[in-house]
Amino acid sequence: MSWIPKSPKARRRLWVVAAAAPVLALAVGLSLWAMQDSVTFFFSPSEATPEAAPAGRVIRLGGLVETGSVSQTGTTVAFAVTDNAATSRIVFEGDLPDLFREGQGIVAEGRFGPDRVFRADTVLAKHDETYMPREVADRLKASGEWRPDGSAAPTAGSPPRDLAGASVS
Repeated sequence: MSWIPKSPKARRRLWVVAAAAPVLALAVGLSLWAMQDSVTFFFSPSEATPEAAPAGRVIRLGGLVETGSVSQTGTTVAFAVTDNAATSRIVFEGDLPDLFREGQGIVAEGRFGPDRVFRADTVLAKHDETYMPREVADRLKASGEWRPDGSAAPTAGSPPRDLAGASVS
């Protein structure tokens, strides 16, 4: 029993499929290869390990600007971003967004250097009182540090509070 069909129409279809499959596979492969440089992954500081985010690869790094970490020399600004599990140092050359400040969520796009200092090309800050980049909010929620009202994280022994902030004891 042969795997080639006996019908001339079926044989013709088989040859068309056999000729089109490699062409289609080549087109998909070339498209994926061409797009690999345009894909930018998002990492929080605790996820940005040397294995996951190697030096020289363009990524987005997001978290909260650490209080007391911002220092400016001319147009170069250095600051630290944290997700309350790890901290990454960021250096940015240029003008920061007007709403950039300590304790607020940001996303920086750039690359790590060999010294593991993140060199940012772009820094994006929140645009209103309730905005935080979705990726940053998801990571903070997963780590239990999410505070949508901007208040301090609850400490052990502090009384529970309702949505208005009143003590509920």
